[in-house]
Amino acid sequence: MTGGCGFIGSHLADALIARGDRVRVLDDLSTGRVENAPAAAELVRGDVADAGLVARAMADVDGCFHLAAIASVERGRRDWLGSHRVNLTATIGVFDAARRARGQPVPVVYASSAAVYGDNPAIPLGEDAVAQPLSAYGADKFGCELHARVASTLHGVPTFGLRFFNVYGPRQDPGSPYSGVISIFCDRLRRGETVTIFGDGEQARDFIYVADVVAALEAAMAALASTPAVAPAVANVCTGQPTSINALVHQIAALCGAAPAVERAPARAGDIRRSIGDPGRARRQLGLAAPTPLSVGLARTLDPAP
Repeated sequence: MTGGCGFIGSHLADALIARGDRVRVLDDLSTGRVENAPAAAELVRGDVADAGLVARAMADVDGCFHLAAIASVERGRRDWLGSHRVNLTATIGVFDAARRARGQPVPVVYASSAAVYGDNPAIPLGEDAVAQPLSAYGADKFGCELHARVASTLHGVPTFGLRFFNVYGPRQDPGSPYSGVISIFCDRLRRGETVTIFGDGEQARDFIYVADVVAALEAAMAALASTPAVAPAVANVCTGQPTSINALVHQIAALCGAAPAVERAPARAGDIRRSIGDPGRARRQLGLAAPTPLSVGLARTLDPAP
């Protein structure tokens, strides 16, 4: 697994270890933390864009989850080439290592993103909606999907891409520039601090709890194991339920038992107004259960189990 010391990856590593799998994690710890990964996992520290290191990490594995990325739109703007190297070039390296790893190609489940849709008005967004990314991050994630098709159709690598919408949950660092709005709001409202809302706050997002993302990742790998010759697949990982930023603030504040202190700021250039996915394909193909209600996920985020 790449990125296994990060937010989503560490939750996935926990789940895999709990069911009895052996897990090898490749992570450079640029955003992940050693303490996030389970002690039973083998940690290989290094650069996911190092083709030789990836090939060695891929040796003798039955499947690969590729989650490493620079998931920052702003970082992509400032360091376009550097983020591209991690987000797309490294993904091609993972696919290439997967085709060479053993007697037959290793299946790869990889993280794509709702960022591939850009500001698409076709709400709810189905997988057949036109990809029109607005950021380097979104463009690279769409590129990952295109290269996954090459990996599958030309090189026989079974692939499944999951377009994550707004993932939240425990271990998401509120101080990181990669953090989602929920981790920031939970941290500040829990401490009685002011939160900033850009624009009118009626921007709507599709928030998906991290445990539901882990379930989708596991199901996608199981699907590849059962039918490895299947054509390359892509599916949304989302709830289909819109939540405005204003409503989110009030819901978190209520769970904290306090009225929110809100500071208003001008709308950010390029901020997408509505990003809501259609979860139908993933539920049909992967047999996913109903997603965790936002109120339940927020409570678990504010007071995670030990």
